[in-house]
Amino acid sequence: MTLSPLAPEWLSHPADANALRPLMWARDVTRNDAGEIEVAGVSAGALAKQFGTPLFVVSEADFRARARDFKDSFDAAFADLCGGADVYYAGKAFLCTEVARWVASEGLRLDTCSGGELAVARRAGIPGANLGLHGNNKSDAELTRALDMGLGRIVVDSLPELERLGALAASRGERANVMLRLTPGVHAHTHDFIATAHEDQKFGLSMAPDPETGVSPAAAAVAAALGHGGITLLGLHCHIGSQIFEPEGFELAAKRLLGFLSGVKAEHGIELPELDLGGGYGIAYTEADTPRPPAEIAKAMAAVVGATCKELGLAVPRISIEPGRAIAGPSTFTLYRTGTIKTVRVDTAGGGTAERRYVSVDGGMSDNARPVLYDADYSAVLASRASEDDAVMSRVVGKHCESGDIVVRDVYLPADTADGDLLAVPGTGAYCWALSSNYNYIARPPVVAVANGAARLIIRGETEEDLLSRDVS
Repeated sequence: MTLSPLAPEWLSHPADANALRPLMWARDVTRNDAGEIEVAGVSAGALAKQFGTPLFVVSEADFRARARDFKDSFDAAFADLCGGADVYYAGKAFLCTEVARWVASEGLRLDTCSGGELAVARRAGIPGANLGLHGNNKSDAELTRALDMGLGRIVVDSLPELERLGALAASRGERANVMLRLTPGVHAHTHDFIATAHEDQKFGLSMAPDPETGVSPAAAAVAAALGHGGITLLGLHCHIGSQIFEPEGFELAAKRLLGFLSGVKAEHGIELPELDLGGGYGIAYTEADTPRPPAEIAKAMAAVVGATCKELGLAVPRISIEPGRAIAGPSTFTLYRTGTIKTVRVDTAGGGTAERRYVSVDGGMSDNARPVLYDADYSAVLASRASEDDAVMSRVVGKHCESGDIVVRDVYLPADTADGDLLAVPGTGAYCWALSSNYNYIARPPVVAVANGAARLIIRGETEEDLLSRDVS
């Protein structure tokens, strides 16, 4: 066992470099008798041979199971309070026509953030009543499309947008179904959350009173929505952060929004029927991450909502949530082929030096921008075979002309990892393909769904001809 002084505190040396940590992977990913990773009975080698690399590999059964788990868990937790809950899959995590169909068939609704995502939903045949539209700067064209499609909810982000939407709907002799996105002053991330008076961000309507008028933007928006002939105000929405493992942040946000609903009842004599508590549920990217099961979070949230409504004398509103990463993320891994491998000497904090091995792969920041954007950590394993060699400190890097083109910053990989091997990076289903780019004129990779021993394309990979076809001369 070779321990590296370059390893972060959370990273342990693996007792078995071939082992797969279950929390990081789709439930039907295993190693076969030949030592290859396989998903739903299809090996990494077979996938690479048929579709090439880089390649996003989605377990359809795992994706569907995670979607059902959220729906079933929240329905059960809120059954006695408000007849169940509505689960909107956050399409921004990963969306294509086939995935939208999976979501609908598992009983979920779909949350969109643009006209393009609405177009995917329409192609997938999802009824407008089961769609939501988010965004802090929706265009008139996007709002018009939402009205054309009869969306079940449009999440309004500002007073100017409320006025535009109301005017558009009224000009058509219609009423738009509206949720108001509020900023409850709760920031949550991983195991921590903080409560503040204001939200310094682009999203939402502040609940803090204006120092001159004493009226908060949120309260002003409620009054304007209730008095507008083109608006039907359904309720309130909030989103407190991302990659959250503990329920306390959700609980505090629920208390604050329910308190606000109580104020609306007192001032306007109306109880708004819906409350959306957003998404942000965390997943395991590394061994340091320990996500909670949906049922545990749902029960904690239901207990707080029920008790708070009883205390305030409110009917329990219909609750909705918006998981995206927690469904798509673990269902997918990215398959790469290794290329150049080299070892460098690095100065350590103790004054000595240590070796770090750079393992280059045939993708990088064009298919996973999260490490360079957010300093996100990932893991990796040798996918094409098992190895009996000791695991050594490695850094998986991409092929782009950027020093920050890092896929996995710190990972122990077998010492005999070589040019031509396949590597698999788990947990890449959310915000990887969705954020992909053509930097260095690299074509975006395909996405395949695997189920019941067979793999099929659900997004074809781009070709150089695709890229050149956009040039006008």
